[in-house]
Amino acid sequence: MSSSRQDPPYSQSSFNSKPIKQYKKHSIITHILLFLGTFASSMMAGAAWAGQSPLEITNWVYGFTYASLLMIFLSAHEFGHYIAARLHKVDASLPYFIPLPIPFASMFGTLGAYIRTRSVIPNRKALFDIGAAGPLAGFIVCLIIFIIGLVQLPSIDYLYSIHPEYRQYGTNAPLWGIYFGDTLLYPWLASIFASPHGYLPPMNEMYHYPFLCVGWFGMFVTSLNMLPMGQLDGGHITFAMFGSKQSIIARISWWIIFSLGIGSFLGWFYEQIVVESPGEFYTTIQSILLPTFLWIKLHAPWIYNGWNGWLFWALITRFFIKLDHPPVSGDSIGPIRMTLGWLSLCIFVITFAYNGMYEIPKQEDIIHRNFDRNTSKEKKIIELLPQMDIYHDIKTTYCYSLNPCLLTSDIF
Repeated sequence: MSSSRQDPPYSQSSFNSKPIKQYKKHSIITHILLFLGTFASSMMAGAAWAGQSPLEITNWVYGFTYASLLMIFLSAHEFGHYIAARLHKVDASLPYFIPLPIPFASMFGTLGAYIRTRSVIPNRKALFDIGAAGPLAGFIVCLIIFIIGLVQLPSIDYLYSIHPEYRQYGTNAPLWGIYFGDTLLYPWLASIFASPHGYLPPMNEMYHYPFLCVGWFGMFVTSLNMLPMGQLDGGHITFAMFGSKQSIIARISWWIIFSLGIGSFLGWFYEQIVVESPGEFYTTIQSILLPTFLWIKLHAPWIYNGWNGWLFWALITRFFIKLDHPPVSGDSIGPIRMTLGWLSLCIFVITFAYNGMYEIPKQEDIIHRNFDRNTSKEKKIIELLPQMDIYHDIKTTYCYSLNPCLLTSDIF
């Protein structure tokens, strides 16, 4: 059932084939005001990305490029849904843009946008067209935006103009800061399109570059919407393609993102037990769990690397968006749509950032406690830890915290 409670953040349409509640048609003025409000809140976020205070209205001009690009991406995604719905004679609302004018707490300035359908989706072909049109249109737009950003990379002087203190590091930016996560697509695009005359910023400085920032964010949002669950775009597409098998695909996908979130939690827990503490209970926990957690860090560090936001998404998709897609009539959608469907799923894979966004605070050396136990493994572990490049305030999930030359036999 289409409901505002099922409309998640970011670009998303809510529709199915059941008789649905007839929502009131809002005046076009409402949509225009929401668009302008979202544009303004995005300018605030863009000003903050540019190193300016978003609390000063005069600084919002620094976020104009970022806000314009972001609204182009969101509009492409939502009008993709809208136009496809109209072509299938499905009554759909204009996009509702969601402003989020909370400086410093709102990283991107918006929770995205959504459309509402006010009539039944007639068949699986219509469901596929409406569901796939949004992410395909949005992906094409953010891909173009990202490529333009790579082709027109400025010199490192642009970064120095925002962070003059970086000059002491030469061309190397600090390791700390907000990182954009890894995708399969990014290194391929960077190797082909990055200007040899510009400075390709590291992932913790990309947000200063509006085209790169919006391009990455657009791909990230596209991948979130392409999760093959319930009323997400990916749920619409996979149900149209595979029918009732969508339920199985949704559950497999859910367990994957849930596992990634749990891995991130384990990485956080590892950070808590690896530090010095005088408490007897704390040291007991260390002696029991630390060997296992260190083994994981040595042999399977990717377990700790997941985005902690996946736990939130696992909760949202399980209890609010739901995993199963509502039934829609119709049989095969045909070879052309199946090909586009597989293309959409490939886009999901290459834009999926398993480590999402994360922050590494400034580095501080960690002080480890030595245990006064002559024969304990714990003493040997703690004595060896200072030899490993571990930092107190750095998320271990996102840094190279162990010396790769250190052998497991040295610890156990």
